[in-house]
Amino acid sequence: MKQTVLSGIRATGRLHLGNYLGAVKGMLALQEDSTIDTFFMVADVHTITTPYDIDELKLNRREVIIDYLAAGLDPERSTLFLQSMVGEHLELSFLFSSVMSIARMQHLPTFKDKVKQYPDHATMALLNYPLLMASDILLYKANLVPVGIDQEPHIEIARQVARKMNEAYGTDFPEPTRFATKGEYVPSLQGSGKMSKSVAGSFISLTDSEAEILERLKAAPTDDGKGNLQTMPQGVKNILQFVELFSGAEKRAEYEAQYEGAGIRYGDLKKELAASIAAELKPLQAKRAELMVNPKYIDDVIATGATKAQAVASRTLDEVKEKMGLG
Repeated sequence: MKQTVLSGIRATGRLHLGNYLGAVKGMLALQEDSTIDTFFMVADVHTITTPYDIDELKLNRREVIIDYLAAGLDPERSTLFLQSMVGEHLELSFLFSSVMSIARMQHLPTFKDKVKQYPDHATMALLNYPLLMASDILLYKANLVPVGIDQEPHIEIARQVARKMNEAYGTDFPEPTRFATKGEYVPSLQGSGKMSKSVAGSFISLTDSEAEILERLKAAPTDDGKGNLQTMPQGVKNILQFVELFSGAEKRAEYEAQYEGAGIRYGDLKKELAASIAAELKPLQAKRAELMVNPKYIDDVIATGATKAQAVASRTLDEVKEKMGLG
């Protein structure tokens, strides 16, 4: 039997390098595997669990679909869709809420972090975010979920939901596991934390030119270029991680040797790194330019993806409702 993969990215803006390395490159690899059915969504409903701008959401969810296509995701080989166009996600998440306690959801570290970040927006939608994510995954009976290590607590909720539903109602949900990708954790340019669209100055957009990439890299914190690898500042480690991702482990080793020897000239390093990043993004940007002049194709991809996703989702929801006595 084929395995099934589900992954999604929130509709909070055009994709950045962290999304590309941490999610999209993994999606592309999975799409190439003929033994896997791939479902890739734009998580626009998840976006409303934190403060957002309505007009930006309308634009951003379409932009993510365009970025998916520009990066190489193929609607003929993968199902690309908007979460909000498949209402089964919301209905199943409510059914799942009947087997999970309030205390369990409140104790999630991700919920606590978001409440600290948005103290005036501690809503039920935010509390139930992991249940909606479980619904996203289990509607398609996905075995694998290519997300970063920071999402592991949410994957564990999906596994618990699957177990509880199977035990209580005799459903046949798999217990999904996280699929790790090479660039699953892409550091912020600010020196700490991960790259994020919500943190200004932390990211490189997939649409940035080489000059814009260089300007962003110039702002990344470094030191005087010499020292011991054991005491190297985190900001320098982050820069060298980007070197490894885009220029290879050997190039990183060269710079590490320089760091313990004559010293690194960060101006030269950042110019070389900007050129390497720009070279990888150039084909994506060319494809994006082609897509932008063909809005009907984008509309067709969105409509067709919703139809394909709903065909699977509705079967799962009908099965669950029947077993719960609601059929």
